[in-house]
Amino acid sequence: MSDADDSPASRGPATLVAVATRREAQPGTTGHQAATTTTTLTTTTPGSAPPAPPPVTSFDRRELNSILRVYGRKVAEGEWRDYAIDFRRDEAVFSIFRRASEMPLFRIVKDMRLARRQGAYSVVAAGGMILKRGPDLDRVLAVLDRRRTLRLVEA
Repeated sequence: MSDADDSPASRGPATLVAVATRREAQPGTTGHQAATTTTTLTTTTPGSAPPAPPPVTSFDRRELNSILRVYGRKVAEGEWRDYAIDFRRDEAVFSIFRRASEMPLFRIVKDMRLARRQGAYSVVAAGGMILKRGPDLDRVLAVLDRRRTLRLVEA
């Protein structure tokens, strides 16, 4: 086998991937020196698979159905108005807002690291207090359905 057989052109087409990084400004450097970028080129052949993305924790269809059922009921009552969903590597968070510009009233968190200990699901109040935690989402969401009623007690 000669060197000509091992050339990049003899291996077939390759995909070039460029990754640019920007250095932060260090104390004592000028703006031009801080703007220097480093470019890394990586070649992959068509037969090789791209690197797998990191795993992301998310809600499945059944879980979202349960959460949105409670959310829809509270929207119909006029208590809640907006929500946000965040999918991170370690946890999935469904945040509930009274208004879009506020902090969330409640957060429904799915954390798979706690699945074997305390349960993967939890409802967290605005102040960070965990209202309910457990392995069954429907039971955890029951804390949001409790009716706050006032009773008149005669003395």
